[in-house]
Amino acid sequence: MIRPEHNKPLPGAYSCILFDMDGTLVDSAKGVTASAAEALTSVGAAVPGPDQLRRFVGPPMMDSFRTVVGLDEDVAKVALKHYRTAYARTGALQAQLYHGVEALLHQVHSQGIPMAVATSKVEDQAIRLTRHFGLAHFFEDVCGASDALGRSRKGQVIAESLSRLQSRGVDTSRPVMVGDRIHDIQGAASLGIPTIFALWGYGEPEESAHAAAVASSPGELLPLLQEAQQRQTTGQ
Repeated sequence: MIRPEHNKPLPGAYSCILFDMDGTLVDSAKGVTASAAEALTSVGAAVPGPDQLRRFVGPPMMDSFRTVVGLDEDVAKVALKHYRTAYARTGALQAQLYHGVEALLHQVHSQGIPMAVATSKVEDQAIRLTRHFGLAHFFEDVCGASDALGRSRKGQVIAESLSRLQSRGVDTSRPVMVGDRIHDIQGAASLGIPTIFALWGYGEPEESAHAAAVASSPGELLPLLQEAQQRQTTGQ
């Protein structure tokens, strides 16, 4: 397991765990990039190369349309509609579950630690994927973006996820976020929540600079969490 040298030790036992989806639970790059390319073509915009298209995976899609290819607000909104249509039609089910994720979730679930999904993906598609991969029973809730409710920023998604968990009687006093992009770290930090950076995802290593810790694979997450639990028990 890898830790940024400048970060403090992880806090003691987490009361609940929030997982990002794209780049953390599932490898969705193929479907996301294909759908983004289709959306750009639909609005007459140039489609960037593969490296640039990969930047669309993870962050809010509106942000990517504006920052990666420079679409203005109105055109980006139209592109977003095309993207969601293409993604729902063919893109979503091109995703693949990362090796080790199901085993990780099973182990954490068996230890009684509540888990939820907090993703920038539109909520109905996030729910669809957890069901498709047979993961839904591991999670107390699946929370995603919602245009109708004005929930687009990662911090907003995380806040809503915690609110739902609280309503279900889950202890949210010591949450941790697990994600692969700077948006996960910043969104969680805005609520005072630490993030474990998923290095197997789409983020660049330098994005992990302000993470509480870094894991190189899903298999490294459980020992990391167990270490925090042990520290809580021993009072270290």
